[in-house]
Amino acid sequence: MKAIGYTQNGPIEGAGALSLVDADRPTLRPRDLLVEVKGISVNPVDVKLRAARAPASDLGILGFDAAGTVVEIGPEVTGYAVGDEVFYAGDVTRDGTNAAFHAVDERIVGKKPATLDFVESAGLPLTSITAWEMLFDSFRLTEGGGGGQALLVIGGAGGVGSILIQLAKILTNLTVIATASRPETADWVRKMGADHVIDHREDLAAQVSALGLVPTHVAALTATAQHWPAMIELIAPRGHIALIDDPESLDISAAKPKALTLSWEFMFTRSMYGTPDITAQRDLLDRVAEMIDAGTLQSTVTERADVLTVDRLTEAHKRQESGRVIGKQVLPGLSS
Repeated sequence: MKAIGYTQNGPIEGAGALSLVDADRPTLRPRDLLVEVKGISVNPVDVKLRAARAPASDLGILGFDAAGTVVEIGPEVTGYAVGDEVFYAGDVTRDGTNAAFHAVDERIVGKKPATLDFVESAGLPLTSITAWEMLFDSFRLTEGGGGGQALLVIGGAGGVGSILIQLAKILTNLTVIATASRPETADWVRKMGADHVIDHREDLAAQVSALGLVPTHVAALTATAQHWPAMIELIAPRGHIALIDDPESLDISAAKPKALTLSWEFMFTRSMYGTPDITAQRDLLDRVAEMIDAGTLQSTVTERADVLTVDRLTEAHKRQESGRVIGKQVLPGLSS
């Protein structure tokens, strides 16, 4: 099968960055689906792994979002059949979706939204899982909860922020404050449903205070180390900060006077460790598809390529590295 992979970690311009190769079809585990990949997206994790992690074998195949059609099932699969249309975010410990065919555990796979094509659908899984788990696993909110409380989303125009704002407004009663630093990103987060928009290049604490709000929850989606002092200042006592990036260091002792809770959200944890509740990702993806089809949740795709080539994928990686992507980037699969 055709695949796009890297042979050496490093910069995108490096000799071993991305190339088109012939690779073996994946071998299925008992609960695996073999999916013909018809849509993918690019996420910050692709860029981070390509730059920092050497391939486990001669070739590293990236890509964690996918939508496609099931063409084969493992002997213990119970929830899917050949011909089913699916979408999912994969497993960081296995080869990725930048290939014509991909093997994935059925327990982290959802049924593709009927109202979106494969390419558009591929823009949803990773960010939806991350946002959902942040709201309901990290923050331990309940659907319909959050009344009288406020959520600050730092980096609201990115892929995770775009879905997090929507889910918070659809499924909870939180007041949502989102940060954005450009007119186009401010317009975008308002479109996603943010109640208030502030500029993360300015004094966050002062801007939040001017709104007359004291956030009980902070979703730190980018530049956590830079904004850490402001988060500590603006958050309510016994509030909760959840982050997804990788700050080199944080002075967590600053959180003690307010008795704050700090947690990381990492959507690959369930698949990496085969947790007892691994099927929660399948269930939430099915809910996301239902909301898309009902028109209550909107796609966050803003950049869509017409073909998947090494050049197009390289350009998508460069766009991610720029930090200026609004919403999600998607491309067709190699099989399409």
